This record gives sequence, C-alpha cells and structure tokens, in this order.
Amino acid sequence: MVGETVLLDGEVAATAGLPAHQRLLEALDGKRQMPFPLAGGAMFHLGSSCREEAGRWLPNYVNPTTSTRFDAFMPRIIRELQLTSIGGKGGMDNACVEAMKDAGCVYFSMPGGASPLLSNGVAERIETGWNDLIEQFRLSRFRLDGFGPVTVAIDAHGHSIYHTLQEQAANRLPDILKDMEEARRSADLRRR
Repeated sequence: MVGETVLLDGEVAATAGLPAHQRLLEALDGKRQMPFPLAGGAMFHLGSSCREEAGRWLPNYVNPTTSTRFDAFMPRIIRELQLTSIGGKGGMDNACVEAMKDAGCVYFSMPGGASPLLSNGVAERIETGWNDLIEQFRLSRFRLDGFGPVTVAIDAHGHSIYHTLQEQAANRLPDILKDMEEARRSADLRRR
C-alpha cells in the first residue's frame, strides 16, 4: 500500500551508475552477457563500498541515489526483466510508473542522508558484475536483512506519493502566490 513503511529482507541487485544501465540494455539486446540473473528480481539505485572480512564482502556503506537519473533506461529494464521492485530516492517518471504497472513492480523510497541506518540492513555483498567499472557503478548483488526503513512510494497499480504531492502542491500554488503578492504589497505600503 502506498505510504506504508517497511523493512526488507532478501536479495537485490544495485548500482548507482549510468554505465551499468547502458550495459543492461546491451544485455537485453543480446550484445553482452548479464553478470547474474535479474529476471523477476529487485533492483535498487544504490551506491556502495565494501570490505572483505573472513571471505565475505561487508558494507562500509550503502547510499541511495536519485532514481530519475535512470528514467530513460528503466521502462525497458522493468518490463523485459519483470522486476518486482525498484528502490532509490525521488521516484520515477510516468513512463517508468506505466512499466511498473505492466510488471507488477513497486518503488521503495529510501531516506536521503540515512546511509548509516540503511547500511545496517545490508548483511553482505554476494557478488559484483562489470568489475571494470568503479565500485559505485558496478552491478552488485546484496543480501538484505532488515533493510530500511523504506516507504512504498509507488505501488504496482501506479498510485504514487510523488504524483499526489505534486498535485497537492499545484493546487495550493495559486493561493500561496496570492498570499505572497498581498504580503509584498502590504510591505510596500508600510515603507511609504
């Protein structure tokens, strides 16, 4: 349900890089191999840094990035991979929301500035692909354990917190502008 706050467990693919998104499209075109299976999974717009300890890759941090940076790539990726969820900051455009409806996919909004909190919910990095890219831009697979809190910001039916807030703001804007103009005129009269 839109607006619900949840903690997540399971596996997720993640990247903060445009090159990884470009390579995903190349893989969908058959020009490149997928580094690991993504069909029917989750994909987050999330940068990361990890360290190796006792044969496991543990997070130094994970940090969400703005999903709208990838809007040009995501409708096709969502549809063709039948992704179940996307996560990041700031939502996604209408074309992405339509693709999410087609695939039955939801969008989890992550709080900006909450890297320490989110990092605590990452148990380990399982693997990476396209290791010629910098760590943030690689496609990585993580195991989550209590990751969050995240908010269901766009549901699988296309209901969007972002759209609702934009509508509410647009509806309030004329009154806000009117109040500001009245305040300006009042201030002008007091100065005279």
